[in-house]
Amino acid sequence: MFLAYWPWIGPGEQVELAEIADRGGLDALWVAEAWGQEVVATLGALSARTSRIALGTAVMQIPARRPATAAMAAATLQMLSGGRFRLGLGVSGPQVSEGWYEQPFDRPVSRTRRYVEVVRAALAGDELPPDDDVGGEMPRLKLLLPRDRQPPPIYLGALGPRAIDQCYAIADGWLPFIVGTDMLGERPRPDRPFDVSPVVPLAVAATVEEARDAVRPWLGFYFGAMGTPKKHFLIELAERQGLGASAREAQRCYLAGDRDGAGAVLADELIDATAIATTPDRVAGRLRELRSAGADSVISVPLGDRRAAVETLVAVRSSDVDIAP
Repeated sequence: MFLAYWPWIGPGEQVELAEIADRGGLDALWVAEAWGQEVVATLGALSARTSRIALGTAVMQIPARRPATAAMAAATLQMLSGGRFRLGLGVSGPQVSEGWYEQPFDRPVSRTRRYVEVVRAALAGDELPPDDDVGGEMPRLKLLLPRDRQPPPIYLGALGPRAIDQCYAIADGWLPFIVGTDMLGERPRPDRPFDVSPVVPLAVAATVEEARDAVRPWLGFYFGAMGTPKKHFLIELAERQGLGASAREAQRCYLAGDRDGAGAVLADELIDATAIATTPDRVAGRLRELRSAGADSVISVPLGDRRAAVETLVAVRSSDVDIAP
């Protein structure tokens, strides 16, 4: 389950849904950050209100923190949660990197590689690898925390082809975001454990049409706001799948100030390719389709009647319905 960030899901509801997921046997819950809610503080609070469910960042934004700071946060959350933490990292996009963090959005692939290298070294208890851009003669430090737990796995929120290739090479898992099922099994698996966990909007309703309408605001926001007319990774992904026309139109509406229109213009085919928008009895089948396409687990974003969406996941998880491919 993916609890997003405020204002999509407020802090009180995040706690409520996290407790339902924890009691109901869901495997993991993830939270994100954009330019409001901060992900580390939020997971610290949720770790105190849950006992068994894994906790992840999807994603902790690379331009927001130096890699050593991210390693400190990850080690702290791993300790506070009793070893339940999963570290998801991502460079975000030019809009967030430059428009909020005042960090240039350049060399995202090599920047991610260096970032993961430093975070892994720190979490392993090693000295940080030298930075040629900094220099200096100060001794290198090691993480000042007990290391009696395994370091958390590192996931990457990669979108571009080169970034996804690198993810398979250096990370423990991939967090595809608003990606069609045809992309999940494109690449051969590494010769080691690797988790493909797509983040998928989920809405359940009495009719498929109502469920689609419940996910339109979410998809309209991401296709509209998370990029610029010149560079928008999610629209480029939609175009690769032959579904880009309505995504471009959603961006045009959003940038013109018509936020409701941004969701309304999205084609049903695009929604069905990137979301689970259906009646409760068909959720298990949609999960099975994603597993068959290459997903190891599915991170669902509850939308519309969010409690009903989470309770549907719990019911599927606790039933004898087979969702294996």
